[in-house]
Amino acid sequence: MARTLPSALCLLVGLTCLPYTECWEAPWFCHGRECPVYTLVNEYQGFEERSYDVSYWIATDIASTSQSDITEGFWKLYYFNQGQNNESKEIAMTRPVLVSVKEADGMEERQVSISFYQSDSNIPEPIDTTIRIIVVPGGTVYVRSFSGLASDQDALENVQQLKDDLGAAGKEFIENRFDAAGYDAPWDLFYRHNEVWVRAP
Repeated sequence: MARTLPSALCLLVGLTCLPYTECWEAPWFCHGRECPVYTLVNEYQGFEERSYDVSYWIATDIASTSQSDITEGFWKLYYFNQGQNNESKEIAMTRPVLVSVKEADGMEERQVSISFYQSDSNIPEPIDTTIRIIVVPGGTVYVRSFSGLASDQDALENVQQLKDDLGAAGKEFIENRFDAAGYDAPWDLFYRHNEVWVRAP
């Protein structure tokens, strides 16, 4: 959703405001929580083109995209947010939870990680050495959305459809990487929103 109003007006209407920037109204699927800030550039048949601002994340590598590996990584990051960091600082949950995949390429093995968005760039240092802080530069992200309780296969099928649509639209993209973004808790059964992201070079 595009940023629209000056910061002073945003304070009056209760939107999310960033220092020295325009005010940004987070989309409905963030469920009132902090989300990475983006501008909707264009909507196409089957996907969106978004321009994301620089964003800050905590991440940990996981062995695969299996539910058990994702769950193990999730709890590591969750406990970091609950105060298991060098400042004992509690950090509110944000959206989305991101699972990132870089496919095997030449001598490199497939790499998978899970990340939590951090709305404050002043992030405490992790105690767990397998957790790292990531700064993601701003840039163009192509996004396909789908509903339901997403499985690994659902994500892969939607990534492939997104890549097919991007090719048909003449868009350049990084072919060996994608992200799967989840915005809902497992026990939320209705109005679920899932996304797959493919980034522009």
